[in-house]
Amino acid sequence: MRLLLDANLSPRGIGAPLPTAGHDVLALAANPAFEGLDDPLVLELASAEQRVLITRNSRDFAPIAREWAEASRHHTGLILIWTLDHSQFAAIVTGVERYLQRWPEQEQWRDLVVAF
Repeated sequence: MRLLLDANLSPRGIGAPLPTAGHDVLALAANPAFEGLDDPLVLELASAEQRVLITRNSRDFAPIAREWAEASRHHTGLILIWTLDHSQFAAIVTGVERYLQRWPEQEQWRDLVVAF
């Protein structure tokens, strides 16, 4: 699965374990070119790169996803993390993996928004 980790998620603590399960991960925090990218542009980047966006910034991205749906704009999937602190690496990776196993094909994620 192609994934994009928002800047609020650790490239090492979360980004490093996911490729061992076969996922292609791009972490915004590991790339200075993406520093300070506005949230709507992050979702646009994820869509342009054909990546499922994973973020703890659920309060901002839930309304953006709703706006996109109302405007019939498509994205490539969104995993919103509401309940875990950014330092709970293992729990976040486990939660992400659970959803990726439930929907294992990239095209199944089109316009899908899940949360934990």
